Amino acid sequence: MADRLDQPREQGLRLRPHYDPEAFGQLSERIARFLGTARFLVYMTVFVTFWVLWNVFALEVGRFDPYPFIFLTLMLSLQASYAAPLILLAQNRQDDRDRIQNELDRAAAERNQADLEYLTREIAALRIALGEVATRDYLRSELQRLQEDLQRPGEEPASQPGAPQPTL
Repeated sequence: MADRLDQPREQGLRLRPHYDPEAFGQLSERIARFLGTARFLVYMTVFVTFWVLWNVFALEVGRFDPYPFIFLTLMLSLQASYAAPLILLAQNRQDDRDRIQNELDRAAAERNQADLEYLTREIAALRIALGEVATRDYLRSELQRLQEDLQRPGEEPASQPGAPQPTL
């Protein structure tokens, strides 16, 4: 019988081990972060130095990896073969986080652009509306002109053409 895609699979015997990808990814990031530190380099230098000194100066019975240190080479190759995929996994996870952050930033930038365009249109509309309103400077100049007209004794205030004349 073919597997149906609309129904979950029945739990059966699994030959593959099950692991939590998120927990494994977090562990790989911690390891990759540690491998990129000076502390790791110091630890590896101390480890290799101790290994070499032990196998050069120890008694013949205590030497477990005589020169040319083939077992040390094997250990370092094993460490490198595990470190490289862990670093790549950590980089892939970081790339995924960066991609999601870039998408969020792009969406925020689009919202900001739309807000900016809206505010620009509103300011333009206000400027057009204010063009039809008397400004403070205009009112001030008119009041000063009237005050000057009133301060001149015996002269009639200058009438503006089109201005309503007071009726007595």
